[in-house]
Amino acid sequence: MESLKESLMGVVSRIRSSVLLDSREVDLVIRELQRALLKADVDVGLVLSVSERIKKRFFEEEQPPGFSKKEVLVKILYEELVNLLGGEETPELKVSSTPFKVMFVGLEGSGKTTTVAKVANYYKRKGYRVGVVAADTYRPGAYEQLRSLAEKVGVPFYGDPQERDAVSLALRGVKVLSDKGIQMILIDTAGRHKDEEALMEEVKTLYREVKPDAVVLVVDATQGSAVARQARAFQEAMPFGYVIVAKMDGSAKGGGALSAVASSKARVIFIGTGEKIEDLEEFNPKKFVARLLGMPDLEALLQRFSEFARLEKERARAIASGKITLLDLKEQLEGLRKMGPLSKIAEMMGLQVKVSEEDLNIDKWINIMNSMTMEELLNPEIIDSSRMRRIARGSGVSPRDVKQLLEAYRNMKKVMRQLSRSRMRGLPRGF
Repeated sequence: MESLKESLMGVVSRIRSSVLLDSREVDLVIRELQRALLKADVDVGLVLSVSERIKKRFFEEEQPPGFSKKEVLVKILYEELVNLLGGEETPELKVSSTPFKVMFVGLEGSGKTTTVAKVANYYKRKGYRVGVVAADTYRPGAYEQLRSLAEKVGVPFYGDPQERDAVSLALRGVKVLSDKGIQMILIDTAGRHKDEEALMEEVKTLYREVKPDAVVLVVDATQGSAVARQARAFQEAMPFGYVIVAKMDGSAKGGGALSAVASSKARVIFIGTGEKIEDLEEFNPKKFVARLLGMPDLEALLQRFSEFARLEKERARAIASGKITLLDLKEQLEGLRKMGPLSKIAEMMGLQVKVSEEDLNIDKWINIMNSMTMEELLNPEIIDSSRMRRIARGSGVSPRDVKQLLEAYRNMKKVMRQLSRSRMRGLPRGF
């Protein structure tokens, strides 16, 4: 994953160093992103889809006030990568009843048996009584490997190297561990190949007879986008709800594997990050992408966007209740700039409100409001003399100019109230 991380950090660096984010420069950014994702073995169709969405959103979505184009593009990049790798939700395998039976399936060599031990260790540390069942009757050494790992983790183990019937073995193991009061039973099955009909039939029978509470598919990160085909093959055999991507630490194709799983609508719950029992990490798409982008200030940027969204909701409520904010005034002024003086517009509307031409210096007003915080634009009442001086310094005007703007804003509110009353008078009785 280090290769993908370096490539994505290069994309972010290009965005931040751009002088002008015009169509040509954005195309170059996206081309660099495409190279990074394709190198990580992300499916070509997914790469093109992500690229198109990023470009479309950047040029069509309105740029929020107070944010630069670079910040907007980084945010869109982050959100689209999160969607590519599974979305904002962090899935969790919850023990909803006891004994909670979990069946592990996967291709041979995917790291399934080691992953079973890692999951046992994870839930044991969470305080659950966990036990494991060795139901792999095909692979030589599977019984010994899981028994050894179970001892290392310190959890009860059930297996029988003489038994060839995986279904009978699994059912006996579940009963023995249940009688011991085990809360979570993890069942390791034989590694399948999607083309081996007999083995796929066995896993179907296991699912039908054992009736697991959850099925976890373990896939190998080194397989990259090919895991999508594996996921579909197992999905046809039985419904599985969760996926663990093993061997992420040594794979340059981890991004391809994760995106392939996400495209199959399965949920990645863990990723294997090393050979040790402790090397199992909860998969959180948001945190994972943030780490890939290598931006220490990303969280602060996202919080700013989140705060803006919250303030926008407040603004919508204010407008719905008939109030107008400085942000509304700023947007109206930007829209009316080409329509002539506001006094003429008020006249055309039949509003008898006098506003001096000095107060109608639209460019100056917009410049002053550009120096205000979002909180000040939405709640002008909080602007005291100290804030006025700061705003004046930031916009290169005098505090008197800021006062004039605020006075004009109060006049605008009067206009709105007058217009509202005139509309109400025009309504039929009963409205």
